[in-house]
Amino acid sequence: MQIIITGASRGIGKAIAETFAGDGKEHNFFLCARNRQVLEASVEEMQAKFPQCRFTYMACDVAVEKEVKEFGDWVIAHAGSVDILINNAGNFLPGSVYDEEEGTLQAMLDANLMSAYHLSRKIIPVMMKQGKGHIINMCSIASLKAYANGGAYSISKFALAGLTKNLREELKPYNIRVSGIYPGATYTDSWAFSGLPEERFVKAEDVAQAVYTIAHLSPSAVVEDIVIRPVKGDI
Repeated sequence: MQIIITGASRGIGKAIAETFAGDGKEHNFFLCARNRQVLEASVEEMQAKFPQCRFTYMACDVAVEKEVKEFGDWVIAHAGSVDILINNAGNFLPGSVYDEEEGTLQAMLDANLMSAYHLSRKIIPVMMKQGKGHIINMCSIASLKAYANGGAYSISKFALAGLTKNLREELKPYNIRVSGIYPGATYTDSWAFSGLPEERFVKAEDVAQAVYTIAHLSPSAVVEDIVIRPVKGDI
């Protein structure tokens, strides 16, 4: 498979890459993340662990329109075809609509919505030409239910869910599958210092396994939405 993953240097994105690579098949990965040093280290680690796969990467900030479009062009130039696009990259800034810092909404929209919008628009014509493909957007529980101190983040994730549902309807005639993943609190670096026990969270590997599973259904089926919450409920 030819697989694109944004935000792939750690957390859910890296777990997804490792889950696909762990099946022993010869996948080609096209990965990006903001921090070049962390991304390079992650790629070196995965390449050594999964030598049958090819991990190609480009450091870029997908919240910057120019950079995410350049990443899309770079993938197309090197991949030729694309089986799966996983729009995983995102960011979180806490706050309430009435008092969050000026510019927070735009920053959240750029990171969590526009990144997926611009990259999908680059890759969709490739999938249309192939007559197949799968776009998987990493939404959030915050896409489904507003919560205190969620502010602009929740707004941006609601918007990403809307983009996902729009793409689902638009791409049906082209045999392109579109899925939204809605994880609750997932144990990544951002929660490591929360003081809560790790078992209180969803594991990044659980989210990755869900993504892997829906990507391997028969071509005539699509999972539109997956909600994954901690067994004891939201945090």
